[in-house]
Amino acid sequence: MSDELNGGTDRRTFIKQAVGAALVAGMDARSYARVLGANDRIRLAQLGCGGRSHGHVHMVQLASKQIPVETVAVCDIWSLARERRAAQVKEAFNLTPQTYKYSEEMLARKDIDGVMIATGDFQHAKLCAEVVRAGKDCYVEKPFANVLSEAKETRDTVNASRQMVQVGSQHRSEPYQLAVRDLIRAGRIGKIVHIEQEWNVNEERWRFVGADTGISREMLQDRNVEWKEWLLGRNSQLREEDTDWQRWLLGKPYQPFDPHVYLEFRLYKNFSSGIFDQWMSHGSDLVHLWTDETYPESVVANGGVFAWKDGRENPDTCVAAVTYPKGFLYTYKTVFGNSYRSFSRIQGRDGTIANYGGEGASLFTISGEGGRDEYSGSPLETSLPVSVPAGDHEEIVKVEGAEAPNSDGPGDDSVIHVTNWLKSMQSRVQPNANVDHGFSHSIVIIMAAQSYWSGKKLYWDPHKEEIVDHPVAG
Repeated sequence: MSDELNGGTDRRTFIKQAVGAALVAGMDARSYARVLGANDRIRLAQLGCGGRSHGHVHMVQLASKQIPVETVAVCDIWSLARERRAAQVKEAFNLTPQTYKYSEEMLARKDIDGVMIATGDFQHAKLCAEVVRAGKDCYVEKPFANVLSEAKETRDTVNASRQMVQVGSQHRSEPYQLAVRDLIRAGRIGKIVHIEQEWNVNEERWRFVGADTGISREMLQDRNVEWKEWLLGRNSQLREEDTDWQRWLLGKPYQPFDPHVYLEFRLYKNFSSGIFDQWMSHGSDLVHLWTDETYPESVVANGGVFAWKDGRENPDTCVAAVTYPKGFLYTYKTVFGNSYRSFSRIQGRDGTIANYGGEGASLFTISGEGGRDEYSGSPLETSLPVSVPAGDHEEIVKVEGAEAPNSDGPGDDSVIHVTNWLKSMQSRVQPNANVDHGFSHSIVIIMAAQSYWSGKKLYWDPHKEEIVDHPVAG
């Protein structure tokens, strides 16, 4: 890039000034090991080399067409996983990445600008804090945290730093979700009274090979072919001698090595809450995006294992009811035994915004249906499919310049969210899904999981930042 910056200040002087300002502000000099310019190549590392990291590398590859960026290192305690990811990186970027077993060795490198975390749900917050303390920017998958103490500690660590942390809640960067937020802010449907989400599939989600059914449809259809090989026939390629089981537990109570707990952690309550961690984290984050709320008032959840009796501990069917300080109800439901018509619905006093499809679907309509002039609802058309009465003026939400809306929405490897983080790294302006957003969705899912297992309605104390079993005075 040009040596001329900021009206004639040369690059060396600019960097000295930036580092000096950082030190005056009390920052560790490592946080400004490299000051990025718009044309500097961003150097990333992958921490956790399982299935989701395949998507991370792919997204960075897509982003490299717009921004100078490459992946230069991969880290995983399992040898096979890091070898697979290194091979993908070599093919994607035409370079041989450095491989590491332990994160502290990789984080010691001064030339790494950012780290992308794709590990187990229970590891996200702890590893994010480790990355930030090493002076690196971070992209951390959702859920941000599933233990409250870890959520608070990591949030505080990030907010005390100058690091750019993007949580993998990618819908905060997507045009249709943002358009819905703007419609609500503009008062198009009046005061929100209820938001409902029901996202269903008919499959043994996260059990890649079922004990009773052999190879599942999930296994056959999953984009991450590696998982099929790693778990084929329930004879896993993962051997204890090829990893570090104690390190993987990362402070959890010791239990004997089990490759299926390691690879299917989403099914086991010590490591994940399953549906709450994986899908309700997205759902609640969308509620926060649309309504500008930051924490719930109360949460109660129920459900069970009704369809897939395969040894899982976390529910395959669940429902949660959440109230918010602004005075509305949010209900979330997922069924793994029936895939009937997933949807979201935002009900206001003056109308309704409906979404057709599951998590991330971009097909929204807005209408006056359900508004103040309808005491008990307008009579629906009798032909199928049932449609909104003409007088309620239903219209499809459209965004100029965006792809046409559909009931599927963008895939998990949509590049827009990663691109937003990379631009944030260059500008030092907070990204779309910052650590406070991650903390907010963590409160909801942690409370939902605790309510599910305890059978109690729980409340959030925003003053003490604690979960309690009684209402909290305003």
